[in-house]
Amino acid sequence: MRERLAASLDRRMLLRMAGVAGIGAALLPRLALAAGQVETMPRVRALLERWTGTADKPGVFPGMVASLGLPGQEAEFVSLGAQGFTDGTPVSPDSLFRIYSMTKPVTGIVAMDLIAKGLIALDQPVREVLPKFAAMQVQDRYDGSLTALHPAPHAITMRHLLTHTSGLGYTIVQSGPIRALMQAKGLAAGQISRLKVPGLTDGPPAPSLALFADRLAEVPLVRDPATHWSYSLGLDLMGRVIEVVTGRPFDAYLREVLFEPAGMTSTFFQVPAAQGHRLVTNYGAFGEVLVPIDEPGTSVFLDRPAFPFGGSGLVSSPRDYDRFLRLLAQRGTIDGRRVLAESAVVTGTADLLPPGVALAAMLPPGSGFGAGGRVGRGAENGIFGWSGAAGTVGMVDMIRGLRSQLFAQFMPPSAFDLIPQFQTALKADIMALLEKQT
Repeated sequence: MRERLAASLDRRMLLRMAGVAGIGAALLPRLALAAGQVETMPRVRALLERWTGTADKPGVFPGMVASLGLPGQEAEFVSLGAQGFTDGTPVSPDSLFRIYSMTKPVTGIVAMDLIAKGLIALDQPVREVLPKFAAMQVQDRYDGSLTALHPAPHAITMRHLLTHTSGLGYTIVQSGPIRALMQAKGLAAGQISRLKVPGLTDGPPAPSLALFADRLAEVPLVRDPATHWSYSLGLDLMGRVIEVVTGRPFDAYLREVLFEPAGMTSTFFQVPAAQGHRLVTNYGAFGEVLVPIDEPGTSVFLDRPAFPFGGSGLVSSPRDYDRFLRLLAQRGTIDGRRVLAESAVVTGTADLLPPGVALAAMLPPGSGFGAGGRVGRGAENGIFGWSGAAGTVGMVDMIRGLRSQLFAQFMPPSAFDLIPQFQTALKADIMALLEKQT
C-alpha cells in the first residue's frame, strides 16, 4: 500500500494535470461569452455522474466536487452525491476535504512572499536560519546504509526546500533503514487516521515543529543537494523556517497573512468542532473496495495536530482553495485587495529548479517545478499546481487566468483512473465552448 501511495503522483497522472493548457489568450473573451450562454462543464458533470452513481445505482464514490474558474469570475462548481456512503449530507463547494500535498503550494507561495519582503533569499543556505543543517551527511547509496555516508557537497538552500531538490527524505517514498530511522524520530509525512492503516500511517509525529526540524537535521540526506528532484519533507521544513524568520507560529502566520486577507475562511490545520459536520469521509482503497479510514465525527483532523504540516496538513473546501488559485491567477490580488507581492506569485509559479537536476519518474520529462508545485513547459507553459494524496487536484494557468479543481476523498489516488479522466473531460468541455463561438 505504501508503494501505491508513493506512486500516486506517477508520470501518467502528472502528464494530464495540465488539462487547460494550449488555449490561446486571444480566445478567452469568446470563452467567457460562451460560458455565459451554456453549461460550462457538461462532460465533467457526466463524468462525476458516472463515478458517483444514482440513488438506484450507487457509484464508486459517494460524492465529488469539480470546478472551473474563468479570468476575473467566480468559479462554476459541479457537486454531486453525498459526503459519505453513510452520510446523507449533500457534498458541496463548502464541504471540507483533506487536501494533503495541495498544502505544499500554499506553504511555498507564502515563503516566496517572505523572499519578496526580504526576510529570506531564494538561494540563502538553510543553515543561516536553522544552524543544525550546517553539516549534512548524504547516503553513499540511495536508501542504503546509514553508516556509508559522505559530506554534502553543497549547502541546502531555500530554493532546494521549495523544489524537492534538497536531498531530504520522505517516509512515503523511502524504504529500508532510513525510513525506519525517520519513523523512529517522528518525521511523519502527515496524519491520516486514528486507525493504524498498514502502509499508510507512520508512527507518532514529533511533538513540535521545532523538534521536527532538529530531528530531521540528524537524518542523512538521500541525495546530494541540487542534483535530483526527490519528493521530500522540504515544505514541512520550510514551515519551521517561516516560524523562525517571522517570530510567529507557522499556522498563525498563514492565517494572518494569507487565509484571513484572502477570505479563505474554511482552510484549517485543525477543523473546528462546530464545522466538523462539513467534513467528508476519507476512504482507503483496498483493491476496488473503499473502506472508511477517517470519518467526520471521529476524524483525526478535529484534534490539534502535533505540529502544522507545511507539506500535507491542511483541510480546505473547494470554494476556499479556488480563492487561493484565483489569488495566484490574479498575481497576488483578490477582491481588489493585494494579499501577496506580485513578484512572489510570478516567481513562485515559474520554474525554480536548479540547473541540471535529474527528474524522477513522478514528473513527466521536461517538467519544471516552482514553489511547491509542478510547472508546465512547452505546450503546458503557464500551468502551476499540485495534487493531494486523497484524490484532490488544483491547477492554475498563469498565462490565461484559468483555474480548475477536482475533489474526491480516497487513498491512494492512483487506485482509480479518476483524475486523468477528469482532465480529459475538462479540456473537452473548454474546447467545446470555443467551438460554439466559431
